[in-house]
Amino acid sequence: MRKLSLFIATSLDGYIAKPNDDLSFLKLVEKEGEDYGYKDFTETIDTLIIGRRTYDYVVKEVGASHYDNGERNVYVITRTKRPNLGKTTFYTGNLTELVRQLKSKNGKNIYCDGGAEVINELLEHDLIDELIISVIPVLLGDGTRLFKDGRPEQLLEFVKVQTFDTGLIQLNYKRR
Repeated sequence: MRKLSLFIATSLDGYIAKPNDDLSFLKLVEKEGEDYGYKDFTETIDTLIIGRRTYDYVVKEVGASHYDNGERNVYVITRTKRPNLGKTTFYTGNLTELVRQLKSKNGKNIYCDGGAEVINELLEHDLIDELIISVIPVLLGDGTRLFKDGRPEQLLEFVKVQTFDTGLIQLNYKRR
């Protein structure tokens, strides 16, 4: 069975975006030639799940080709119907059903790239198998929290930690 992995960055105080969906704090750890394992990670996946607000922000900042490279299926979780673009599907159905269906199919792994609503719904239904969380050395104080209150408790198993000279720490856990 395919696994669903979360690969995301957060501030030290647990925010994945500043107010107004601002992701500019990610630039604090940009370093030429360093992708923090992203390329190797994306070689293990063929399907991406992402919230609409996160998708729109990234498309505006770096372009749609960042997600839709023609090699993977992209599911943008949204409440508003939009026409599909290439292998990008704007999905308005039940997220839990979609993930269970995708996990049961043959293929590479599935990548969840946010946002917070999508992540927390997946956690609520115990559907995330692996969490790769890059902690950026900044205290934002406000914004969109990675983990919302009200989810069931989940025990995780430590896999590894990596440190980088930019101050970023990458934590890797899997579901028990």
